[in-house]
Amino acid sequence: MSAAAIEQPFDDEPFSLTAIAEEIMERHPGYRVEIIGGHLLVTPSPDAPHARALTGLMIPFIAAGLHGEETEVLQNVGLWLPTGAEDYAIPDLAIVGADIDDHLVENNAYDPVCFRLVLEVTSSNWKDDLKTKAVAYAQAKVPVYVVVDRRHQRVHVLTDPNGETYEHHRPYSPGETATLPDSIGAEVTLDVDQILKAAQKKTD
Repeated sequence: MSAAAIEQPFDDEPFSLTAIAEEIMERHPGYRVEIIGGHLLVTPSPDAPHARALTGLMIPFIAAGLHGEETEVLQNVGLWLPTGAEDYAIPDLAIVGADIDDHLVENNAYDPVCFRLVLEVTSSNWKDDLKTKAVAYAQAKVPVYVVVDRRHQRVHVLTDPNGETYEHHRPYSPGETATLPDSIGAEVTLDVDQILKAAQKKTD
């Protein structure tokens, strides 16, 4: 999802990025605000193709039995990050352990130990999903990170987090299928053509 970075103000008064994030969301209903690496990422409401792609992506996960007693398929749930005292992200889609309610940290964000997979669908600022969030999710040790890159028409699958990076990064092109690791709890194969088509704006 697209985002615009907002730098911290420099003054002598103590301030809370969380308080600033809450104020932005109050003034701009529908906007998503995340704190990653001590910076605010402000994201406008998604467009219809973005939402359509997410709905389509939920289908293979649910069909594989991942929304049940052991795991759940959730949209827009907060993930607490180890990158800063107030850092958290809100991935577009996630596969989480069914006991996620027991792992609330604060500010509606949950311990990354609950997350088996996170997924983002890019918008205008695609670099945040491919770079900034890739680092943050790797540092949080999220096992699998999937990016639907609408700008470059690719689906990226990143696995095996190690420090600030993922050991394996495989981009898939139209015409290919992406089989995700069994570590998410089931075997799931994504049809790249189908995903990218859903994520495109409809034309007359």
